Parts: sequence; structure tokens; C-alpha cells
Amino acid sequence: MSQGLPRRPRRNHENPASSSLVIHNIVVAGHRTSVRLEPVMWEALQDIAQRQHTSVHDLVTEIDRRRTASSLTAAIRVFIVDFYRAAALQRGSLPAAEHPGWRA
Repeated sequence: MSQGLPRRPRRNHENPASSSLVIHNIVVAGHRTSVRLEPVMWEALQDIAQRQHTSVHDLVTEIDRRRTASSLTAAIRVFIVDFYRAAALQRGSLPAAEHPGWRA
């Protein structure tokens, strides 16, 4: 028997709580693809789609159309951050560096 590196425990794919990422099938420009995001990111994406009176599929299609070199998952995360950042700036919220209790 070899004395190699210790093995990592196997992931339990049957238990959804074992992974922080959730896979959803999305139709992007008529093509089905799988996207893995954190549950809070899926909730944010659904919230944004609802606010813009569109479907998640159409929203992700638009994100995909506008993205440059990043992966679709990264482009979705950047879109979500940009959306809520713009909303916070419109409301006049303090930048994070000026927010009480936050370090720059």
C-alpha cells in the first residue's frame, strides 16, 4: 500500500447542503446550459429579473451577450454586484469606505 497524500473526503452529492453552489439549467440565446451559483446569487438574479419584468433566461441571455472574456458565471456575479451598486448609489448610500464600522 502506498504512503501518498491523504485523501480528501468524497463530497456527498445527494445532500444539497454539502455544496454551497446550486446548479440551474438556463436557456441562453436558445441553447440550454448549466450555471453554478450560490443560493443568494440565484435569489438576487430572480429579484433583478422580476424588477426588470423579464425572465431569468432572458436576463442571462443579455448578460451573456454583453460579456467580454469572463466566464458566464463570473459575468452574472459582476452584473449582480453592478446592479445593486448602482441602486445603492441612486439612493445616496455611503460608499463602503465611509460606512460606519467598515474599514477601507
